Amino acid sequence: QVQLVESGGGLVQAGGSLRLSCAASGRTFSSYSMGWFRQAPGKERRFVAAISRSGANLSYADSVKGRFTISRDNAKNTVYLQMNSLKAEDTAVYYCAARFSNNYSESKTQYNYWGQGTQVTVSS
Repeated sequence: QVQLVESGGGLVQAGGSLRLSCAASGRTFSSYSMGWFRQAPGKERRFVAAISRSGANLSYADSVKGRFTISRDNAKNTVYLQMNSLKAEDTAVYYCAARFSNNYSESKTQYNYWGQGTQVTVSS
């Protein structure tokens, strides 16, 4: 079992930055690839970014490439999402997810555990 707790969301103006954190419980965090997804009101949950167990392999949705950076610290059992140049369309609830595999996935159905989400609101 892995429990995930996101933090760092909030209200920010367009062009600003936020850093989301996702803290995982347990001693096997390094066994999981991790992903960030987001869900805007009335829309389905969508892929944002993912990282492999070691952090060597990364993937981003086209809409966030060049603006968002995913990283992890296995010693701290934490995955991060640095979000820069935020836009109003980035407004959503952001979720982190864990997948018991070395390989990340861009499909939400491939993840075993989810956090409760953190709200990000970007004002234009």
